Amino acid sequence: MTDADFHSPTTEEPPVELDHVTVEPDDAPAECAIFPCGASEDELMTAWISAHDDSFVDLESMR
Repeated sequence: MTDADFHSPTTEEPPVELDHVTVEPDDAPAECAIFPCGASEDELMTAWISAHDDSFVDLESMR
């Protein structure tokens, strides 16, 4: 189990579904942004996480 798989049994809220986008510019490190699926433009202004360059890995490479 990972932290992402953990859901507190005391909450009745459904788990949040997330989406992501990876940007790989030529002149800067790659960046991966993770955000809630279906978020409005206003929500996307504050409800996201980003990882830079070697802070993230391809899921298939970890299996």
